[in-house]
Amino acid sequence: MRDEDPGLFGPDSVTWQLHSDPMMWIAGVRALYLQALHPRAVRGVFQNSDFRKDAWGRLLRTADFVGTITYGTTLEAERAAAKVRAIHRRLTTTDPGTGERFPVDAPELLLWVHCAEIDSYLDVARRSGFPLTDAQADVYVGEQRTAARLMGLDPAGVPGDTAELAAYSEKVRPELAATNEAFEVFAFLQAPPVPRAALPARATVWRGATALAYAALPPFAHELYGRPVPSVPAVTRRLRATGRGLRAVPAFLRWQLPPGHIVKAVGRLGPGTHPSAYRLRKQEKTWLARPY
Repeated sequence: MRDEDPGLFGPDSVTWQLHSDPMMWIAGVRALYLQALHPRAVRGVFQNSDFRKDAWGRLLRTADFVGTITYGTTLEAERAAAKVRAIHRRLTTTDPGTGERFPVDAPELLLWVHCAEIDSYLDVARRSGFPLTDAQADVYVGEQRTAARLMGLDPAGVPGDTAELAAYSEKVRPELAATNEAFEVFAFLQAPPVPRAALPARATVWRGATALAYAALPPFAHELYGRPVPSVPAVTRRLRATGRGLRAVPAFLRWQLPPGHIVKAVGRLGPGTHPSAYRLRKQEKTWLARPY
């Protein structure tokens, strides 16, 4: 018997369409560069995980989590989030400057990680040619309050549209800095450890992808990392070219890649529920009428 639970977002959401775009991989790496600029957030990662030894595993687990809460059933999404919250609840971090200990799931840290991720998804998708209107972008930010709730945040205190997201970014900026841990993240993303046989792929495919993700950062992030700010129009042209190339790969082939969340979701919900940028045009009035 088919389980027709649409999950937390469902086939008619902006999230359902946007998270299927292949440029989300570039956006995810951009988010890591950005998240690393919050000193307390990045210290929480380094002091409580084997990031240096299992960075690939961490990246894949994060992608799997996003796929689960987007395309999984409500139960699968809630269980995955509960597991992450339980882990975070047990962890604390020490500020080396003050000696203060603080929980890794402190609301201000969770909020930074959430907003840096959503900002990265939106920025990369739109600049690479994903057909998202301003109104749809606002709906997406509002939908992602659900993801914030799953991580333990009060949705009422999370940005609900792009204007609130931009205001939050301005407010938090004085707290950001490029610490030693941030530069370790930067170094890893530039040249992650791989088996010898994979070195050619790292030097070509991965290096190009991570360089583009870094280039797509906002100017203030480049300044904090101490590197020249690239031409925004030039980076946007590169994003659009990359987006055209990745989207030219048939979706049914891309969706077969593990862990296959989209294939499972469409199999669960039936024909006509597959993600598509074309659904954005059809559903805009419906999305705009929803309260988030």
